[in-house]
Order: sequence, then C-alpha cells, then structure tokens
Amino acid sequence: MKNDKKREMLHKFAIFQQLNDYEVNPIIEKLEFNKYPSETMLFLQNETITKIFFLVAGQVKVFRTNFDGKEQIINILQPSDMFPHQGFFRKSHYPANAQVIDDAHLLTMSINDFEQFILLYPTISEKIYRMLGEQISDLQNRLEAKFLFTVHEQIIMQLMRLTKIYGQKINAEEYKITIHFTNQELANMIGSSRETVSRTLTLLRKDHLISTDDSGLWIVNYPKLKQAFAE
Repeated sequence: MKNDKKREMLHKFAIFQQLNDYEVNPIIEKLEFNKYPSETMLFLQNETITKIFFLVAGQVKVFRTNFDGKEQIINILQPSDMFPHQGFFRKSHYPANAQVIDDAHLLTMSINDFEQFILLYPTISEKIYRMLGEQISDLQNRLEAKFLFTVHEQIIMQLMRLTKIYGQKINAEEYKITIHFTNQELANMIGSSRETVSRTLTLLRKDHLISTDDSGLWIVNYPKLKQAFAE
C-alpha cells in the first residue's frame, strides 16, 4: 500500500488528528496494512503484546473467557478505534482476546516502534491514558451494575450504553445502534443467558421501546427506554 493511503487512514484516528504529515511520516514506513476475514483471532489473552492495532474498517470483538469457557464481551470495536490501550513501556500481556466479527482492515505496528514514536509526542501519551481511564471507568460501572441491578435492568442499561457509543440519531427520540450483535453476544456483554436476553428484548419490543430495521440493526427509543429503567 502506498504511503499516502496509509497517511490518510492514520489521520482518521483521534490520537493523530492534530499531527501534520511531517510529524506522522516517521511511522508511515513502519505500518503494515492487512485484511482479516471474519472469525480471525488477532491475539489471545495473556499473550505478550507485540503489536498495536488501528481498525480501519470492520468490527473486532474484545472478550475474556473464564475457566468454564464462558465468554464475557468487553468491547466491540469500530473503525477509528485503536487497541489495546495498555502495555506501553513495560513488558505486558494482552488483557483479553480479540476476534474479527466483520471482515476487518487493520493497520498494525510493533509495540516497540509505537513506544519510540509516542516518546516524541507527549500529547499522544495523554490521549492514550485518557482513553484507558475512560475504559476503566466504563468497566467499573458495568461491574457495579452486576451487583446493584436486576438482569432486566442490566439489559436496558447495556442498550442505553450501546446507544450512547454507537447511536445514530434518527429523530427526536429514536437512535439506530450502528453495530450488529446477536442476542448471545448481548448476553455475553452482561454475563447473562441468551434465553433471558431474548425474553427481555421481546418485552421491550412489545412495549415499543426497541425495534429493528431491515438490516437487523436495533432502533432504540432512548427517552422511553430511560424512563423504563427509572420505573
């Protein structure tokens, strides 16, 4: 791939948007571009971190598994997401598994090359630590929800969370969640069963709080969903 195309892709990521072409040139040659089909494992939990990934197109699922093999989805990454956010300047391991769920285009760079680059630009380090802080806060909130709310409430909270992150406004009340996920994947996000999630979604659809479009994306009436959570 030509350097100009790599540079164009790189400028779509928040941490590089304030850097000019001259400033990003040192890493252009070190970037590799690859296409990965659905279900490809990019890395496994506890493997030594060797690469940093920049998602250009597609979707990537980040998840952990317990001793029984049960999956807990941590995040569903979208284009312009960088991952992982941790492990810089020390020998570390990938904190979870990462798997392609929609055919993905990725820029990758060795962790060593990226560390050398961000040493030149402290503002990038600040952005990375800010993103990591937001991620930790989000995980803490989801952990607290496990103890404080019913499964029904947790499902509503997760739909609200997904709407805030991936919601595309349709009108004054409705938002389209612009990522595909199955009932099982939603269950894995909150640590519940697919059957429980399916029953709850059926009830929410019956009450006209959620629906789906022709492509299977969820449409959420956010004000009504928020009111249902408060009741």
